[in-house]
Amino acid sequence: MRGQAGKLTARTVPGKAEQHLCRPAEEGWMNDEMFSVKNQVVLVSGASRGIGLAIARGFAERGAQVVITGREAETIEAAARQICPPGGTVVGRVCDVADTAAGRRLVDEVVERFGRIDTLVNCAGVNKRMRAEEYTEDVYDYITNTNIRGAFFLSLAAGRHMIGAGRGCQINVDSINSRTPLNRVAVYAMSKAAMSQMTRCLAMEWGPYGVRVNAIGPGFTLTDLARPIWEGEGGEAMVRWRQENTPLRRIGLPEDMVGACIFLASKAASYITGQVLYIDGGTLSGLFWPLPV
Repeated sequence: MRGQAGKLTARTVPGKAEQHLCRPAEEGWMNDEMFSVKNQVVLVSGASRGIGLAIARGFAERGAQVVITGREAETIEAAARQICPPGGTVVGRVCDVADTAAGRRLVDEVVERFGRIDTLVNCAGVNKRMRAEEYTEDVYDYITNTNIRGAFFLSLAAGRHMIGAGRGCQINVDSINSRTPLNRVAVYAMSKAAMSQMTRCLAMEWGPYGVRVNAIGPGFTLTDLARPIWEGEGGEAMVRWRQENTPLRRIGLPEDMVGACIFLASKAASYITGQVLYIDGGTLSGLFWPLPV
């Protein structure tokens, strides 16, 4: 079921209307002030599952005030419940970022509610795996409207508020497909290459205003988005090949992306902008030829 942007789907907690309570951060290096994201206002698009959900949970568990978005009310509500044991604030909103007007309204609503937006994580993304000659205009538009058009205009909406505040952080969820695409993901790979350039362009333009823009580039990761690959024809062999040819010898998990996002949103990354940090187990380091032991 699709909902309208701005529809509240967060579970109501007695005395804490329209909020979820989240457990506090665990002790460790991410509690250090340099790496702290406590009390930040963080908007994560595409956070109903997979990488976006893991990132949203990571911020919430470390004391950030998190707004999560997705296209379906039921999944966003479930995600909000999942990441919200006691400790902080998480609010769910239904929003399809492909609807750029809805994205603008969402950002304005976040700022009206919390007074600011400190960090935007552009994670909403879609894919259709097929031969290049099989793509239709409708499929092309479906992928690019979310992956680049939606992300770009959501960045602009948040960026205007960040420029006015003289500070802010944006983190785009890119992909190693922008560098070395898998077979039969032409439009997805093209959209992620565009996101890489968007990251650099906005970093250049907004740096003088104190706004940093970076990206993470996940390698092959076990998410619902990648499910058609590993469950499709030849998927088991492909996953095995990927694992054997990744220097760290395993497939990525959504949780592997969290630490980099916390770092990029923290004071520790205050002099970092315009960069794509690849989180791929070493895949892009070069051809990996495992030697017999």
